[in-house]
Amino acid sequence: MATANAQTLRVATFNVSMEATNYVVEGASVSGQELFDNLATGIHPQIQNIAAIIQHVRPDIVLLNEFDYTPDSNKGVQAFIQNYLQRTQGKGQPIDYSYFYTAPVNTGVDSGLDLDKDGIASGKGADAFGFGFYPGHYGMVVLSRYPIDTEHVRTFQHFLWKDMPDNLLTSIKDEQGQDYFSQEAQQILRLSSKSYWDLPIQINGQTLHILAAHPTPPVFDGPEDRNGKRNHDEIRFWSDYITPGKAAYIYDDKGQTGGFRGERFILVGDMNASVDGGNAMVSGIGGLLNNPAVNSSIKPTSKGGEAHEPANPNAQYFTAHWGMRADYVLPSKQGLKQVNQGVFWPTKTDADYPLVENRKMSSDHRMVWIDVELTD
Repeated sequence: MATANAQTLRVATFNVSMEATNYVVEGASVSGQELFDNLATGIHPQIQNIAAIIQHVRPDIVLLNEFDYTPDSNKGVQAFIQNYLQRTQGKGQPIDYSYFYTAPVNTGVDSGLDLDKDGIASGKGADAFGFGFYPGHYGMVVLSRYPIDTEHVRTFQHFLWKDMPDNLLTSIKDEQGQDYFSQEAQQILRLSSKSYWDLPIQINGQTLHILAAHPTPPVFDGPEDRNGKRNHDEIRFWSDYITPGKAAYIYDDKGQTGGFRGERFILVGDMNASVDGGNAMVSGIGGLLNNPAVNSSIKPTSKGGEAHEPANPNAQYFTAHWGMRADYVLPSKQGLKQVNQGVFWPTKTDADYPLVENRKMSSDHRMVWIDVELTD
């Protein structure tokens, strides 16, 4: 393959745990404003460490999962860039992102129904379209050094679960074998617990699509496995989206139908699933990793992950503190040449280890990155 641009491009994903419960005062209720209050100061230690990790890895494009969204999120993202990323953090050097994208998500959005069957339609938590205590909880943002073609962005926040052929929604049963979700609920439930984004990014005359998501964890439910089955179908959505002949059922938030229309993509996000452990249905993440359009042959690794569980042969691929490969940066086979990879997970003897020591210091996830070259 001929190289379309010899410049190496670094793309990353990072679940940054920058959501309000991380910043709320003990005993106080969560308002959803806590992150933005701390972004304005430039001095919160956890956010400084997140910025230090970004400055260390220096991705050209990065998806941040669990970055709260509000209608004024543009101001919050700009505050993060100006007050944290553009300032020296520890040994890091300031880094700037001229472009970013954020948008509404399903977390914390009132469904109007009692989805968790506790007798109360609370409008939040498990009764929301995606688990969250306020609209925008556990949101997403993409930072980029290259222009984002916002006119042609596709989002799929409102895509209904029932509209996926052969979905697992109808297989979710209670202990009596009856449908767990009422017929009313089945008609309105959205597939994505946050949202799906297809962002075209212009790289020196070439287009790279960033496919971004954050499926629900396949836990925190009951024997009906409603979250496990949703996680499966959320991941399956992307496999269908990039597969010719399988995406005709998909529609975006503007009403446009069909799947991927570009030449090259990188799929990024905390998928909350692994083929080598955890509680997810393996067929979901396994189907995506084995999709003919995806280059999953090179898996990002770290010495810190390997040392985290020395007896586990998969530990070098871990991206989460509890011991699992949960976060992915998956390039397309077409149009990209992968040249390097890594997971930011220093060993305990490394001077940077305090940045990842625990969730309070930064996050319980690690930044995952790959270097690629665009090819014809």
